[in-house]
Amino acid sequence: MGARYSGAVAQFQTLPDLWLLSDERNDPALEASLRALPPGSGFVYRHYHLPSPERIARFIRLRRVCRAMGHLVILADSTMTAREWGADGVYGAPLSLYPTRRDMVTVATAHDLAEIGQANRVCADAVMLSPVFPTRSHPDAPVLGTQRFRHLARYARMPVIALGGLTDRTANRLDWPRWAAIDGLS
Repeated sequence: MGARYSGAVAQFQTLPDLWLLSDERNDPALEASLRALPPGSGFVYRHYHLPSPERIARFIRLRRVCRAMGHLVILADSTMTAREWGADGVYGAPLSLYPTRRDMVTVATAHDLAEIGQANRVCADAVMLSPVFPTRSHPDAPVLGTQRFRHLARYARMPVIALGGLTDRTANRLDWPRWAAIDGLS
């Protein structure tokens, strides 16, 4: 498990090491994927492709599965919406997370040193640094690779979660304790 976080969800004394992110591609398999994760994993609900009424309805169904498995549920949206929907926290670009209330877990996204600096300034609970390896989500994006990932991660003042092209095999190659995936865990 990672370092302690400042959120108010009592059953999570530490941040999860393993995270699943939702996407239009993995939607049909999400319930099964969530049940296959180790208890106490993290789930980031994005589903940007759905209109609002369908997005919240799908979130509620998946949140139910997460609660049964003891997973941390993070919403890619505003803190207000996350609170209204019953999420444990929020996910997004560091500046979109500020100001945040400390009763919500905040997971910032970063792709470079400037964004890690922003995550540090807003005191995010964790940062997802990506893309580490080639990924289907952004096939033409430049990747960090293992050395650059480790170099950037040193500047974060919070737990760093590797994202982008992660599977069991690539996670072993990276040899990093915390990682997230879309396709790699679906």
